[in-house]
Amino acid sequence: MAEKIKMAVPLVEMDGDEMTRILWQIVKDKLIHPYIDLNVEYYDLGLKKRDETDDKITFEAAEAIKKYGVGVKCATITPNAERVKEYDLKKMWPSPNGTIRAILDGTVFRKPILVKNIKPSVPSWTKPIIIGRHAYGDIYKNQEIKVNEPGKAELVFTSASGKETRLTIMEMKGPGILQGIHNLDSSIESFARACFIYALSEKVDLWFATKDTICKIYDGNFKDIFNRIFENEFKDKFKEAGITYFYTLIDDAVARVMKSEGGYLWACKNYDGDVMSDMVASAFGSLAMMTSVLVSPSGYFEFEAAHGTVQKHYYQHLEGKKTSTNSVALIFAWTGALRKRGELDKNDALVYFSNTLENAVIKTIEDGKMTGDLARLATPAPEKVLNSEEFIDAIGETFKQLYK
Repeated sequence: MAEKIKMAVPLVEMDGDEMTRILWQIVKDKLIHPYIDLNVEYYDLGLKKRDETDDKITFEAAEAIKKYGVGVKCATITPNAERVKEYDLKKMWPSPNGTIRAILDGTVFRKPILVKNIKPSVPSWTKPIIIGRHAYGDIYKNQEIKVNEPGKAELVFTSASGKETRLTIMEMKGPGILQGIHNLDSSIESFARACFIYALSEKVDLWFATKDTICKIYDGNFKDIFNRIFENEFKDKFKEAGITYFYTLIDDAVARVMKSEGGYLWACKNYDGDVMSDMVASAFGSLAMMTSVLVSPSGYFEFEAAHGTVQKHYYQHLEGKKTSTNSVALIFAWTGALRKRGELDKNDALVYFSNTLENAVIKTIEDGKMTGDLARLATPAPEKVLNSEEFIDAIGETFKQLYK
């Protein structure tokens, strides 16, 4: 075997929970360690370790990404009341993804992984549609009131200097509901920059859509900030890269998306992105066939699988049963991070390894070797469904054929 690829700068590796943690180690042992002298700064973000450190380890991992520029993360548990009891936790710790996203001021981009024998539900989609979601504010940071009698509903802002702005929302004639939402220019600016940076990184057109004809101030502010940042910071870069920035209304964007061939980044406000990312993932096949990368406007990248920890399969694994868990998104988290590390460090061998391993994954599936979730979607159906390790072994064999 050829000498292992060296890494001058480490990746930030963040381990996770349950079945994805099991597969994480198998993927490293069988697909990465034999070829790369892996250089990582390791953080265990498994639920017990987060509990043991009072979640400090999550903050340390995020700061390490800021130091080294690239991280790769396994899926983790965000505990509910049942999980607190199951793992005997001190408290209901917050989502590590949310914590890291806030510290890096990042935007999450999800991109489907296409294979020829799994057809999208939308026949015209022949290229990936990447969804970028602004995961701050709007209805996710709202305040709501249920009113049970007539009255005046007002929107009031009291500035730090004491000046008051007051608008009547509605003269309520009877019972009803009220909601207050907000966003910040600084957050919208970070979202816009992350979208422009990632579109350049992927060399794809960027679409952005709101409803500024109705929400003239709120959505209009999103539109204006995107346009200002594009004109002042990215217009020449986009022209040089041969890509475009396109703005339209959200209803027009949906109509265009459904008739398009794909091949662009669709930037969405918070709720739009929440809904559209699931629609795109489902139409292309599966969340297990989606890449996910958090991009900071400062140029930090964190790669992860788009799905959860596969709890059901983990319990089967603990019982000694074979599972047929799809590891594609997990493998692509590693290849995405390794490729970005290679690009930043001008390490062509690392980039070539990452591209070849992704090609091996796709070829393995297209050759009819896959896990149960994909077998139910594939045309033609495979003759045999592989279990978790068999699938990784099959990818390993295909990789040996392709890696020259």
